[in-house]
Amino acid sequence: MAIRDNLLRIGEIDYTNVWPIFYYFPIEHLEGSVELVRQVPTELNRAIASGEVDMGPISSFAYGENFADYMLFPDLSVSSFGKVNSILLFYQKPFERLLQGRIALPTTSATSVNLLKIILNKFYQGAPAYFYAKPSLQTMLADADGALLIGDDAIRANWANKDYDVLDLGEMWNRLTGHWMSFAVWAIRKDTVERHPGMVGRVFDAFLESKQKGLKHPKDMILAAQKNIGGTYSYWEHYFANLCYDFGTDQWQGLSLYYQYACELGLLRQEVPIRIWNHKKCV
Repeated sequence: MAIRDNLLRIGEIDYTNVWPIFYYFPIEHLEGSVELVRQVPTELNRAIASGEVDMGPISSFAYGENFADYMLFPDLSVSSFGKVNSILLFYQKPFERLLQGRIALPTTSATSVNLLKIILNKFYQGAPAYFYAKPSLQTMLADADGALLIGDDAIRANWANKDYDVLDLGEMWNRLTGHWMSFAVWAIRKDTVERHPGMVGRVFDAFLESKQKGLKHPKDMILAAQKNIGGTYSYWEHYFANLCYDFGTDQWQGLSLYYQYACELGLLRQEVPIRIWNHKKCV
């Protein structure tokens, strides 16, 4: 049930891939007006859909499921044009065995799970059996031919991996389609815009300020990633620099193609328009 008060609840994905937008978010300037709620993507998708959270990054697929209730901020996403380095499919050769085999999926993902289904079905005519499991690579592959991991779970598993081949879904999508892939988008509930139009604008400006600082001055963010997750400075420097946090016409085109394929495969019920918020209206 939606929460009706004057506090704006902003979701934050509990993965490092959103840090360049969140790390310097000036919450102290909005104190008393906003609250940050940190969750994994699937939990945040549910919270925004129910109205428990007003706005924030959600799985792109979740926007496709509930677009009638949402607008999207421009200029904010987690996207890639090629490798994303944290949406990874681990498998044992040969690849062809995956197409009719068993694939373990993480309970934390929506966009990437359906991206995998699109890639294997649309481009390889695969029809594997999918099942959900906790994001632990060895446990997942004990009873599967392949396992998908996302976010920090994928990063840690790839560092430790010595036994499995790895496919990067961002790279596969780009190679097969020539398009960008947006894994997360910044959604605002339409009823939130109606209740707090001025505050929504302030939050958008704060996100842009944080994004600009995060991309221009990444050192503290990189050191924090090393401390919390591990890895080398150069790894995180490359990881953050390789991702794209914009959301413009190039990203919209790639995401529209993703939604088109999802509809064709019955993963979404209807065509999905990209509805962009601005300070004046939804366009």
